[in-house]
Amino acid sequence: MKPRILLIYTGGTIGMMANPNTGELQPLDFVYMHQQIPEIARLALEVIPISIAQPIDSSHMNPSHWVELVELIEHHEPHVDGFVILHGTDTMAYTASAISFMIQGLSKPIVFTGSQLPVGILRSDGKENILAALEIAGKKQADGNAALQEVAVFFQSKLFRGNRVSKISAHQFDAFDSPNYPILGVAGVDIKIHANQLLEQHAAGVTYSKTLDQRVGLVKLYPGINLEAYGSVFNPAVHRAVVIEAFGSGNTPNHEAFAKVLSDYVRQGGIILTISQCTSGSIQPGKYASGHLLAQLGAWNGTDLTTEAAVTKLMWYLGNHAHPSPAEFSLVVAGECA
Repeated sequence: MKPRILLIYTGGTIGMMANPNTGELQPLDFVYMHQQIPEIARLALEVIPISIAQPIDSSHMNPSHWVELVELIEHHEPHVDGFVILHGTDTMAYTASAISFMIQGLSKPIVFTGSQLPVGILRSDGKENILAALEIAGKKQADGNAALQEVAVFFQSKLFRGNRVSKISAHQFDAFDSPNYPILGVAGVDIKIHANQLLEQHAAGVTYSKTLDQRVGLVKLYPGINLEAYGSVFNPAVHRAVVIEAFGSGNTPNHEAFAKVLSDYVRQGGIILTISQCTSGSIQPGKYASGHLLAQLGAWNGTDLTTEAAVTKLMWYLGNHAHPSPAEFSLVVAGECA
């Protein structure tokens, strides 16, 4: 029996076509895209195409769409062998990260992919990305189990862990990278999945979580930043937690006005999660004198989380834990950090 793969279309460049009047790219329905890739019918798979209720540009993606995806996957999971999700590239890493926390213990693959050019355009990268993602989702081990059993992103021949990847280019086909974790596989002449890099599976069974706390803020530090201007961000009534992209290994300015904003926020019950704004590397609290402030304030250590994983893990964690603690948050739940 052929593996059954649910192909979920959410929108994005991969299924878009230029408006003849304005030249703008606009989302089309899945039927158009399916017509552009007739090779799908030649795969040794049964591909079942569906769409979210309203396909959108990924810039409009929000947590309600993540919940919709989880509900689709939960509904169809008993009847299929894997999932491929077609998604716009701009926020794909956010959605892949979110789904990795919202669905845990699934013994079937969830592979996100997309393209930099619509499939109807010559030289589009969309066709190869979709075909390879489908093959990966249908790939089996010798014992009949899925070769991949986690949330992943496939793009330009590389397979990445979904919560370890970030978009690094707006114009290159090789648009994603995972600097703090090795790739999970590669599609060349053959498709190879690196079993030693995959998420260790447990027999506890799959769990679905649809509760997210969106009261999470994000601030990227820069020289001369005036945190007093970010008063609405550092307001516990607005944001229960704020992710701070610090310099280097967790360094910040330490002048009085800067420290007061953060200390007032923490004193009022706010949570600070520190990650590095560097592409690779991790947070090392107090390594330098300029890194003492956040450590003294009890900031949570984001280690080597990507920005996308930090934001989405906080949304998931705060939405599902009544009494949040840094020790509990630091537990690795989906291979998201070291």
